[in-house]
Amino acid sequence: MSTDGMSTPLMVLGTSSGAGKSLMSAALCRLLLRRGETPIPFKGQNMSNNAWVDESGGEMAYSQALQAWAAGLKPQCAMNPVLLKPQGDSTSEVIHLGQSVGTARAETYYEQWFRPGWSVIREALKDLQCSYIHGRLVLEGAGSPVEVNLQRRDLTNLRLAQFLRARCLLVADIERGGVFAQIMGTLSLLKPVEKQLIRGLLINRFRGRRELFDEGRDWLEAETGIPVIGVMPWLEELFPPEDSLDLLERRGKKNDAEIEIAVLKLPSLSNFSDLDPLEAEPTVELRWVEPGTFLGIPDAVIIPGSKQTLRDLNSLNRSGLGRQLQTYAQSGGHVFGICGGMQMLGRTLADPLGLEGVITTEPSSSMAGLNLLPLDTVFKRSKALRQCQRITQWPDNAKVKGFELHHGNSQLIQGSHESVLPMADDPSMGWVSKNESCGQVAGTYLHGIFENGRWRRLWLNLIRKQKGLADLPTDISNHEQQREQLLNRLADVFEEHVNINPLLGT
Repeated sequence: MSTDGMSTPLMVLGTSSGAGKSLMSAALCRLLLRRGETPIPFKGQNMSNNAWVDESGGEMAYSQALQAWAAGLKPQCAMNPVLLKPQGDSTSEVIHLGQSVGTARAETYYEQWFRPGWSVIREALKDLQCSYIHGRLVLEGAGSPVEVNLQRRDLTNLRLAQFLRARCLLVADIERGGVFAQIMGTLSLLKPVEKQLIRGLLINRFRGRRELFDEGRDWLEAETGIPVIGVMPWLEELFPPEDSLDLLERRGKKNDAEIEIAVLKLPSLSNFSDLDPLEAEPTVELRWVEPGTFLGIPDAVIIPGSKQTLRDLNSLNRSGLGRQLQTYAQSGGHVFGICGGMQMLGRTLADPLGLEGVITTEPSSSMAGLNLLPLDTVFKRSKALRQCQRITQWPDNAKVKGFELHHGNSQLIQGSHESVLPMADDPSMGWVSKNESCGQVAGTYLHGIFENGRWRRLWLNLIRKQKGLADLPTDISNHEQQREQLLNRLADVFEEHVNINPLLGT
Protein backbone atom coordinates (compact mmCIF):
# COMPACT_ATOMS: atom_id res chain seq x y z
CA MET A 1 0.00 0.00 0.00
CA SER A 2 1.30 3.43 -0.88
CA THR A 3 1.66 5.86 2.02
CA ASP A 4 2.83 8.80 -0.11
CA GLY A 5 2.97 11.97 1.95
CA MET A 6 3.03 10.00 5.21
CA SER A 7 6.13 9.18 7.20
CA THR A 8 7.31 5.57 7.28
CA PRO A 9 4.97 3.52 9.48
CA LEU A 10 6.26 2.09 12.76
CA MET A 11 5.05 -1.15 14.28
CA VAL A 12 5.27 -2.48 17.83
CA LEU A 13 5.41 -6.28 17.96
CA GLY A 14 5.69 -8.47 21.04
CA THR A 15 7.30 -11.80 21.82
CA SER A 16 4.01 -12.82 23.46
CA SER A 17 0.63 -11.56 24.58
CA GLY A 18 0.98 -9.18 27.51
CA ALA A 19 4.53 -8.14 26.62
CA GLY A 20 3.49 -4.49 26.82
CA LYS A 21 2.74 -3.65 23.18
CA SER A 22 -0.29 -1.48 23.94
CA LEU A 23 1.47 0.70 26.50
CA MET A 24 4.66 1.00 24.46
CA SER A 25 2.58 2.01 21.43
CA ALA A 26 0.90 4.70 23.53
CA ALA A 27 4.29 5.93 24.77
CA LEU A 28 5.62 6.03 21.21
CA CYS A 29 2.57 8.02 20.08
CA ARG A 30 3.04 10.61 22.83
CA LEU A 31 6.78 10.91 22.15
CA LEU A 32 6.22 11.43 18.41
CA LEU A 33 3.56 14.03 19.22
CA ARG A 34 6.12 15.88 21.34
CA ARG A 35 8.48 15.85 18.36
CA GLY A 36 5.91 17.66 16.24
CA GLU A 37 4.60 14.64 14.32
CA THR A 38 1.05 13.38 13.88
CA PRO A 39 1.11 9.76 15.08
CA ILE A 40 -1.89 7.66 14.06
CA PRO A 41 -2.50 4.57 16.21
CA PHE A 42 -3.74 1.47 14.43
CA LYS A 43 -4.39 -2.15 15.35
CA GLY A 44 -5.87 -4.10 12.49
CA GLN A 45 -7.50 -6.74 14.67
CA ASN A 46 -7.94 -6.74 18.43
CA MET A 47 -9.64 -9.19 20.75
CA SER A 48 -11.04 -7.49 23.82
CA ASN A 49 -14.23 -6.87 25.77
CA ASN A 50 -12.84 -3.57 27.01
CA ALA A 51 -14.44 -1.27 24.46
CA TRP A 52 -14.95 2.40 23.66
CA VAL A 53 -17.58 4.11 21.50
CA ASP A 54 -16.37 6.90 19.21
CA GLU A 55 -18.24 10.05 18.25
CA SER A 56 -19.85 8.36 15.22
CA GLY A 57 -21.25 5.56 17.37
CA GLY A 58 -18.59 3.04 16.33
CA GLU A 59 -17.22 0.41 18.68
CA MET A 60 -13.46 -0.02 19.11
CA ALA A 61 -10.99 -1.43 21.61
CA TYR A 62 -10.24 0.81 24.60
CA SER A 63 -6.48 0.32 24.09
CA GLN A 64 -6.66 2.07 20.72
CA ALA A 65 -8.73 4.87 22.26
CA LEU A 66 -5.97 5.31 24.85
CA GLN A 67 -3.35 5.42 22.09
CA ALA A 68 -5.42 8.03 20.24
CA TRP A 69 -5.47 10.23 23.34
CA ALA A 70 -1.71 9.73 23.62
CA ALA A 71 -1.41 10.91 20.01
CA GLY A 72 -3.54 13.98 20.69
CA LEU A 73 -6.33 12.66 18.45
CA LYS A 74 -9.98 11.79 18.92
CA PRO A 75 -10.50 8.02 18.92
CA GLN A 76 -12.19 6.66 15.81
CA CYS A 77 -13.11 3.09 14.99
CA ALA A 78 -10.92 3.11 11.84
CA MET A 79 -7.98 2.89 14.26
CA ASN A 80 -9.23 -0.61 15.18
CA PRO A 81 -11.24 -1.83 12.18
CA VAL A 82 -11.64 -5.45 13.37
CA LEU A 83 -12.66 -6.06 16.97
CA LEU A 84 -13.45 -9.53 18.30
CA LYS A 85 -15.45 -9.61 21.53
CA PRO A 86 -15.27 -13.05 23.20
CA GLN A 87 -18.60 -14.35 24.45
CA GLY A 88 -17.74 -17.86 25.62
CA ASP A 89 -17.93 -21.32 24.03
CA SER A 90 -15.13 -20.40 21.58
CA THR A 91 -17.30 -17.77 19.91
CA SER A 92 -16.82 -14.04 19.46
CA GLU A 93 -18.90 -11.15 18.24
CA VAL A 94 -17.27 -9.65 15.14
CA ILE A 95 -17.11 -5.86 14.88
CA HIS A 96 -16.08 -4.34 11.53
CA LEU A 97 -15.45 -0.59 11.39
CA GLY A 98 -17.40 -0.07 14.59
CA GLN A 99 -20.49 -2.14 13.78
CA SER A 100 -21.45 -5.70 14.66
CA VAL A 101 -21.47 -7.94 11.57
CA GLY A 102 -21.99 -11.39 13.07
CA THR A 103 -20.66 -14.10 15.33
CA ALA A 104 -17.66 -16.32 14.61
CA ARG A 105 -16.49 -19.63 15.98
CA ALA A 106 -12.76 -20.03 16.61
CA GLU A 107 -12.39 -23.11 14.38
CA THR A 108 -13.96 -21.44 11.33
CA TYR A 109 -13.01 -17.80 11.90
CA TYR A 110 -10.21 -17.55 9.34
CA GLU A 111 -12.10 -19.56 6.75
CA GLN A 112 -15.11 -17.26 6.96
CA TRP A 113 -13.74 -13.94 8.11
CA PHE A 114 -10.16 -13.57 6.82
CA ARG A 115 -11.00 -11.95 3.47
CA PRO A 116 -13.69 -9.60 4.87
CA GLY A 117 -11.32 -8.68 7.71
CA TRP A 118 -8.42 -7.86 5.39
CA SER A 119 -10.79 -5.81 3.24
CA VAL A 120 -11.98 -3.60 6.12
CA ILE A 121 -8.39 -3.22 7.38
CA ARG A 122 -7.36 -1.82 3.99
CA GLU A 123 -10.45 0.38 3.90
CA ALA A 124 -9.64 1.79 7.34
CA LEU A 125 -6.04 2.48 6.34
CA LYS A 126 -7.23 4.44 3.31
CA ASP A 127 -9.61 6.46 5.47
CA LEU A 128 -6.84 7.33 7.93
CA GLN A 129 -4.44 8.15 5.12
CA CYS A 130 -6.97 10.60 3.69
CA SER A 131 -7.65 12.17 7.09
CA TYR A 132 -3.99 12.50 8.13
CA ILE A 133 -2.04 13.04 4.91
CA HIS A 134 1.22 13.91 6.66
CA GLY A 135 0.87 11.62 9.64
CA ARG A 136 2.74 8.49 10.68
CA LEU A 137 1.00 5.22 11.41
CA VAL A 138 1.94 3.61 14.73
CA LEU A 139 0.81 0.02 14.39
CA GLU A 140 0.33 -2.43 17.23
CA GLY A 141 0.65 -6.15 16.66
CA ALA A 142 -1.30 -8.87 18.44
CA GLY A 143 0.02 -11.73 20.54
CA SER A 144 3.14 -13.22 18.98
CA PRO A 145 3.94 -12.59 15.29
CA VAL A 146 5.34 -16.12 14.84
CA GLU A 147 2.47 -18.44 15.70
CA VAL A 148 3.39 -20.85 12.90
CA ASN A 149 -0.10 -22.37 12.66
CA LEU A 150 -1.66 -18.92 12.19
CA GLN A 151 0.98 -16.88 10.34
CA ARG A 152 -0.41 -17.28 6.84
CA ARG A 153 -3.81 -16.05 8.07
CA ASP A 154 -2.55 -13.37 10.47
CA LEU A 155 -4.38 -10.10 9.91
CA THR A 156 -2.46 -7.75 12.17
CA ASN A 157 1.24 -8.63 12.50
CA LEU A 158 3.77 -9.38 9.75
CA ARG A 159 1.29 -9.36 6.86
CA LEU A 160 0.44 -5.78 7.76
CA ALA A 161 4.07 -4.85 8.43
CA GLN A 162 5.13 -6.10 4.98
CA PHE A 163 2.09 -4.53 3.31
CA LEU A 164 3.03 -1.11 4.72
CA ARG A 165 6.82 -1.66 4.77
CA ALA A 166 6.81 -0.70 8.43
CA ARG A 167 9.86 -0.47 10.67
CA CYS A 168 9.23 -2.83 13.57
CA LEU A 169 10.12 -2.77 17.26
CA LEU A 170 10.11 -6.12 19.07
CA VAL A 171 9.11 -5.88 22.76
CA ALA A 172 9.99 -8.62 25.28
CA ASP A 173 8.82 -8.81 28.90
CA ILE A 174 11.75 -9.63 31.19
CA GLU A 175 9.42 -9.94 34.21
CA ARG A 176 8.12 -13.23 32.79
CA GLY A 177 11.64 -14.67 32.66
CA GLY A 178 13.45 -16.22 29.70
CA VAL A 179 13.80 -12.91 27.88
CA PHE A 180 16.73 -14.14 25.74
CA ALA A 181 14.78 -17.21 24.66
CA GLN A 182 11.75 -15.00 23.92
CA ILE A 183 13.74 -12.82 21.55
CA MET A 184 15.95 -15.47 19.95
CA GLY A 185 13.02 -17.85 19.50
CA THR A 186 10.88 -15.17 17.86
CA LEU A 187 13.63 -14.06 15.50
CA SER A 188 14.50 -17.64 14.53
CA LEU A 189 10.93 -18.24 13.34
CA LEU A 190 10.92 -15.18 11.10
CA LYS A 191 11.57 -15.49 7.38
CA PRO A 192 14.61 -13.48 6.17
CA VAL A 193 12.35 -10.87 4.51
CA GLU A 194 10.42 -10.52 7.78
CA LYS A 195 13.49 -10.30 9.99
CA GLN A 196 14.69 -7.32 7.93
CA LEU A 197 11.67 -5.39 9.23
CA ILE A 198 12.86 -5.62 12.86
CA ARG A 199 14.81 -2.40 13.50
CA GLY A 200 15.02 -2.51 17.28
CA LEU A 201 14.58 -4.60 20.42
CA LEU A 202 13.06 -3.32 23.65
CA ILE A 203 13.32 -5.01 27.05
CA ASN A 204 10.21 -4.20 29.09
CA ARG A 205 9.46 -4.28 32.85
CA PHE A 206 13.07 -4.43 34.06
CA ARG A 207 13.59 -4.22 37.83
CA GLY A 208 16.82 -2.84 39.27
CA ARG A 209 19.69 -0.83 37.82
CA ARG A 210 19.87 -0.75 34.02
CA GLU A 211 23.62 -1.33 33.96
CA LEU A 212 22.99 -4.82 35.31
CA PHE A 213 21.62 -5.66 31.86
CA ASP A 214 24.56 -4.21 29.90
CA GLU A 215 26.10 -7.63 29.33
CA GLY A 216 22.76 -8.99 28.16
CA ARG A 217 22.28 -6.03 25.82
CA ASP A 218 25.72 -6.56 24.28
CA TRP A 219 25.07 -10.27 23.80
CA LEU A 220 21.71 -9.71 22.11
CA GLU A 221 23.10 -7.10 19.73
CA ALA A 222 26.07 -9.32 18.82
CA GLU A 223 23.90 -12.39 18.24
CA THR A 224 21.04 -10.71 16.36
CA GLY A 225 22.63 -7.72 14.66
CA ILE A 226 19.67 -5.66 15.89
CA PRO A 227 20.13 -2.79 18.36
CA VAL A 228 18.55 -2.96 21.80
CA ILE A 229 17.08 0.55 21.73
CA GLY A 230 15.88 0.57 25.31
CA VAL A 231 15.32 -1.10 28.66
CA MET A 232 12.04 0.09 30.17
CA PRO A 233 11.76 -0.13 33.96
CA TRP A 234 8.88 -1.60 35.89
CA LEU A 235 6.27 1.17 36.09
CA GLU A 236 4.66 1.74 39.46
CA GLU A 237 2.01 4.10 38.11
CA LEU A 238 -1.41 2.70 37.31
CA PHE A 239 -2.24 2.55 33.62
CA PRO A 240 -5.42 1.19 32.03
CA PRO A 241 -5.03 -2.54 31.38
CA GLU A 242 -5.77 -4.14 28.02
CA ASP A 243 -7.45 -7.31 29.19
CA SER A 244 -8.75 -8.95 32.33
CA LEU A 245 -5.50 -10.83 32.96
CA ASP A 246 -3.91 -7.51 33.80
CA LEU A 247 -6.26 -7.15 36.76
CA LEU A 248 -3.99 -9.59 38.57
CA GLU A 249 -1.07 -7.18 38.20
CA ARG A 250 -2.82 -4.16 39.68
CA ARG A 251 -1.73 -2.42 42.83
CA GLY A 252 -1.95 -4.09 46.19
CA LYS A 253 -3.02 -2.50 49.46
CA LYS A 254 -3.15 1.27 49.74
CA ASN A 255 -1.84 2.66 52.98
CA ASP A 256 -4.15 5.69 52.87
CA ALA A 257 -7.34 3.85 51.87
CA GLU A 258 -10.37 4.74 54.00
CA ILE A 259 -13.12 2.82 52.21
CA GLU A 260 -13.19 -0.61 50.57
CA ILE A 261 -15.25 -1.24 47.45
CA ALA A 262 -15.84 -4.82 46.33
CA VAL A 263 -15.99 -5.24 42.54
CA LEU A 264 -17.50 -8.45 41.20
CA LYS A 265 -15.00 -10.09 38.85
CA LEU A 266 -17.57 -11.59 36.51
CA PRO A 267 -16.54 -14.49 34.23
CA SER A 268 -17.46 -12.38 31.17
CA LEU A 269 -16.34 -9.07 32.64
CA SER A 270 -16.33 -6.19 30.14
CA ASN A 271 -15.45 -2.51 30.14
CA PHE A 272 -13.54 -2.80 33.40
CA SER A 273 -11.71 0.42 32.47
CA ASP A 274 -14.83 2.03 34.00
CA LEU A 275 -13.15 1.35 37.37
CA ASP A 276 -9.80 3.05 36.62
CA PRO A 277 -10.87 6.44 38.07
CA LEU A 278 -11.89 4.76 41.33
CA GLU A 279 -8.66 2.82 41.53
CA ALA A 280 -6.79 6.10 41.08
CA GLU A 281 -8.54 7.55 44.16
CA PRO A 282 -5.97 7.40 47.00
CA THR A 283 -8.62 6.83 49.69
CA VAL A 284 -10.34 3.96 47.83
CA GLU A 285 -9.31 0.32 47.90
CA LEU A 286 -10.85 -1.96 45.26
CA ARG A 287 -11.17 -5.65 46.10
CA TRP A 288 -12.04 -7.95 43.21
CA VAL A 289 -14.46 -10.73 44.21
CA GLU A 290 -14.97 -13.79 42.02
CA PRO A 291 -18.03 -16.05 42.14
CA GLY A 292 -17.38 -18.73 44.73
CA THR A 293 -15.54 -16.41 47.11
CA PHE A 294 -16.82 -14.56 50.17
CA LEU A 295 -18.21 -11.06 49.65
CA GLY A 296 -17.54 -9.93 53.21
CA ILE A 297 -18.74 -6.55 54.45
CA PRO A 298 -17.26 -3.92 52.11
CA ASP A 299 -18.32 -0.28 52.20
CA ALA A 300 -19.87 -0.63 48.74
CA VAL A 301 -20.21 -3.18 45.92
CA ILE A 302 -19.98 -2.54 42.18
CA ILE A 303 -21.28 -4.92 39.52
CA PRO A 304 -19.48 -3.90 36.32
CA GLY A 305 -20.42 -4.58 32.71
CA SER A 306 -20.71 -8.04 31.21
CA LYS A 307 -20.46 -9.43 27.69
CA GLN A 308 -22.66 -12.38 28.75
CA THR A 309 -25.07 -10.92 31.27
CA LEU A 310 -27.29 -13.97 31.66
CA ARG A 311 -24.37 -16.37 32.00
CA ASP A 312 -22.71 -14.15 34.58
CA LEU A 313 -25.95 -13.77 36.52
CA ASN A 314 -26.30 -17.54 36.49
CA SER A 315 -22.74 -17.82 37.80
CA LEU A 316 -23.55 -15.44 40.67
CA ASN A 317 -26.62 -17.47 41.58
CA ARG A 318 -24.96 -20.88 41.35
CA SER A 319 -21.98 -19.77 43.44
CA GLY A 320 -24.10 -18.16 46.16
CA LEU A 321 -22.54 -14.75 45.54
CA GLY A 322 -25.89 -13.44 44.28
CA ARG A 323 -27.57 -14.34 47.55
CA GLN A 324 -24.70 -12.77 49.51
CA LEU A 325 -25.22 -9.58 47.52
CA GLN A 326 -28.97 -9.54 48.23
CA THR A 327 -28.32 -9.98 51.95
CA TYR A 328 -25.71 -7.23 51.84
CA ALA A 329 -28.15 -4.80 50.16
CA GLN A 330 -31.01 -5.71 52.47
CA SER A 331 -28.79 -4.93 55.46
CA GLY A 332 -28.24 -1.38 54.16
CA GLY A 333 -25.22 -1.77 51.92
CA HIS A 334 -24.40 0.38 48.88
CA VAL A 335 -24.67 -1.44 45.53
CA PHE A 336 -24.02 0.11 42.14
CA GLY A 337 -24.43 -1.61 38.75
CA ILE A 338 -23.05 -0.48 35.41
CA CYS A 339 -24.80 -1.58 32.20
CA GLY A 340 -25.05 -5.38 32.47
CA GLY A 341 -24.46 -5.02 36.19
CA MET A 342 -27.55 -2.80 36.45
CA GLN A 343 -29.57 -5.28 34.40
CA MET A 344 -28.68 -8.04 36.89
CA LEU A 345 -30.05 -5.88 39.72
CA GLY A 346 -33.51 -5.91 38.12
CA ARG A 347 -36.45 -8.30 38.44
CA THR A 348 -36.26 -10.14 35.10
CA LEU A 349 -33.97 -10.42 32.07
CA ALA A 350 -35.28 -11.84 28.79
CA ASP A 351 -33.15 -12.78 25.78
CA PRO A 352 -35.62 -13.95 23.10
CA LEU A 353 -33.02 -13.77 20.31
CA GLY A 354 -30.21 -15.50 22.20
CA LEU A 355 -27.95 -12.45 21.92
CA GLU A 356 -26.43 -12.77 25.39
CA GLY A 357 -26.15 -16.54 25.58
CA VAL A 358 -29.26 -18.45 26.56
CA ILE A 359 -29.26 -20.26 29.90
CA THR A 360 -32.90 -21.28 30.05
CA THR A 361 -34.41 -24.04 27.88
CA GLU A 362 -36.81 -21.70 26.09
CA PRO A 363 -35.15 -18.77 24.26
CA SER A 364 -38.13 -16.52 24.96
CA SER A 365 -38.33 -17.28 28.68
CA SER A 366 -37.15 -14.81 31.31
CA MET A 367 -34.48 -15.26 33.90
CA ALA A 368 -34.93 -13.87 37.40
CA GLY A 369 -32.61 -11.04 38.35
CA LEU A 370 -31.40 -10.11 41.83
CA ASN A 371 -34.63 -8.11 42.34
CA LEU A 372 -32.90 -5.15 43.98
CA LEU A 373 -34.27 -2.65 41.44
CA PRO A 374 -37.79 -2.79 39.93
CA LEU A 375 -36.60 -3.26 36.34
CA ASP A 376 -37.45 -5.64 33.51
CA THR A 377 -34.87 -5.95 30.74
CA VAL A 378 -35.32 -7.35 27.24
CA PHE A 379 -32.30 -7.87 24.96
CA LYS A 380 -32.97 -6.63 21.44
CA ARG A 381 -31.01 -7.00 18.21
CA SER A 382 -30.27 -3.30 17.85
CA LYS A 383 -27.39 -2.12 20.01
CA ALA A 384 -27.30 1.28 21.72
CA LEU A 385 -23.98 2.83 20.67
CA ARG A 386 -23.58 6.50 21.40
CA GLN A 387 -21.71 9.09 23.38
CA CYS A 388 -23.93 11.22 25.58
CA GLN A 389 -23.98 13.99 28.15
CA ARG A 390 -26.48 14.24 30.98
CA ILE A 391 -27.34 16.26 34.10
CA THR A 392 -27.65 14.00 37.11
CA GLN A 393 -30.24 14.34 39.87
CA TRP A 394 -28.57 11.80 42.17
CA PRO A 395 -26.52 12.00 44.34
CA ASP A 396 -26.75 15.69 43.34
CA ASN A 397 -26.68 17.87 40.26
CA ALA A 398 -23.62 17.23 38.12
CA LYS A 399 -22.78 17.31 34.43
CA VAL A 400 -21.65 13.89 33.28
CA LYS A 401 -20.57 12.38 29.99
CA GLY A 402 -19.83 8.87 28.83
CA PHE A 403 -21.13 6.35 26.34
CA GLU A 404 -23.80 3.69 26.02
CA LEU A 405 -22.99 0.20 24.72
CA HIS A 406 -25.76 -2.35 25.29
CA HIS A 407 -28.38 -4.60 23.68
CA GLY A 408 -30.72 -4.58 26.66
CA ASN A 409 -33.67 -2.24 27.01
CA SER A 410 -34.66 -1.75 30.66
CA GLN A 411 -38.06 -0.49 31.79
CA LEU A 412 -39.46 0.25 35.23
CA ILE A 413 -42.06 -2.20 36.42
CA GLN A 414 -45.52 -0.62 36.27
CA GLY A 415 -46.42 1.11 39.51
CA SER A 416 -42.85 1.25 40.82
CA HIS A 417 -42.16 4.92 40.15
CA GLU A 418 -42.73 5.71 43.82
CA SER A 419 -39.92 3.38 44.90
CA VAL A 420 -37.14 4.65 42.62
CA LEU A 421 -35.69 7.91 41.38
CA PRO A 422 -34.20 8.52 37.93
CA MET A 423 -30.48 9.21 38.15
CA ALA A 424 -30.51 11.95 35.51
CA ASP A 425 -32.59 14.18 33.27
CA ASP A 426 -32.85 11.21 30.88
CA PRO A 427 -34.75 8.59 32.91
CA SER A 428 -33.35 5.72 30.82
CA MET A 429 -29.78 6.49 31.95
CA GLY A 430 -30.33 4.75 35.29
CA TRP A 431 -32.26 4.53 38.53
CA VAL A 432 -31.70 4.59 42.30
CA SER A 433 -33.82 2.85 44.92
CA LYS A 434 -35.66 4.97 47.49
CA ASN A 435 -36.10 1.96 49.78
CA GLU A 436 -33.67 2.78 52.57
CA SER A 437 -34.27 -0.58 54.22
CA CYS A 438 -32.70 -2.18 51.16
CA GLY A 439 -29.58 0.01 51.10
CA GLN A 440 -28.61 2.52 48.43
CA VAL A 441 -29.03 0.39 45.30
CA ALA A 442 -28.49 2.16 41.97
CA GLY A 443 -27.46 1.47 38.40
CA THR A 444 -26.69 3.20 35.11
CA TYR A 445 -26.19 2.48 31.42
CA LEU A 446 -23.53 5.18 31.20
CA HIS A 447 -20.04 3.74 30.79
CA GLY A 448 -17.41 6.19 32.02
CA ILE A 449 -19.63 7.53 34.79
CA PHE A 450 -16.74 7.48 37.28
CA GLU A 451 -14.52 9.53 34.95
CA ASN A 452 -16.65 12.54 35.89
CA GLY A 453 -14.80 13.95 38.90
CA ARG A 454 -17.60 15.81 40.65
CA TRP A 455 -20.10 12.95 40.28
CA ARG A 456 -17.55 10.36 41.43
CA ARG A 457 -16.79 12.31 44.59
CA LEU A 458 -20.51 12.89 45.30
CA TRP A 459 -21.06 9.13 45.14
CA LEU A 460 -18.02 8.40 47.31
CA ASN A 461 -19.23 10.95 49.87
CA LEU A 462 -22.49 9.01 50.26
CA ILE A 463 -20.42 6.02 51.31
CA ARG A 464 -18.10 8.09 53.48
CA LYS A 465 -21.04 9.70 55.29
CA GLN A 466 -22.42 6.31 56.27
CA LYS A 467 -18.99 5.44 57.63
CA GLY A 468 -18.68 8.72 59.55
CA LEU A 469 -15.88 10.09 57.36
CA ALA A 470 -15.51 13.71 56.25
CA ASP A 471 -16.56 14.61 52.71
CA LEU A 472 -13.98 14.70 49.94
CA PRO A 473 -13.83 17.93 47.90
CA THR A 474 -16.00 17.75 44.79
CA ASP A 475 -14.47 20.64 42.82
CA ILE A 476 -11.96 18.39 41.04
CA SER A 477 -11.12 17.78 37.41
CA ASN A 478 -12.38 14.84 35.41
CA HIS A 479 -10.29 11.68 35.07
CA GLU A 480 -9.24 12.55 31.52
CA GLN A 481 -6.90 15.20 32.93
CA GLN A 482 -5.34 12.66 35.26
CA ARG A 483 -5.01 10.29 32.31
CA GLU A 484 -3.12 13.00 30.44
CA GLN A 485 -0.72 13.32 33.36
CA LEU A 486 -0.17 9.57 33.38
CA LEU A 487 0.48 9.52 29.64
CA ASN A 488 2.99 12.33 30.02
CA ARG A 489 4.78 10.47 32.81
CA LEU A 490 4.83 7.35 30.66
CA ALA A 491 6.35 9.32 27.78
CA ASP A 492 8.92 10.88 30.14
CA VAL A 493 10.12 7.43 31.23
CA PHE A 494 10.03 6.13 27.66
CA GLU A 495 12.09 9.07 26.40
CA GLU A 496 14.62 8.61 29.21
CA HIS A 497 15.14 4.89 28.67
CA VAL A 498 14.51 4.37 24.94
CA ASN A 499 16.35 5.78 21.91
CA ILE A 500 13.89 5.67 19.02
CA ASN A 501 16.29 7.08 16.42
CA PRO A 502 17.25 3.62 15.03
CA LEU A 503 13.53 2.92 14.63
CA LEU A 504 13.09 6.19 12.73
CA GLY A 505 16.11 5.50 10.53
CA THR A 506 18.05 8.47 11.89
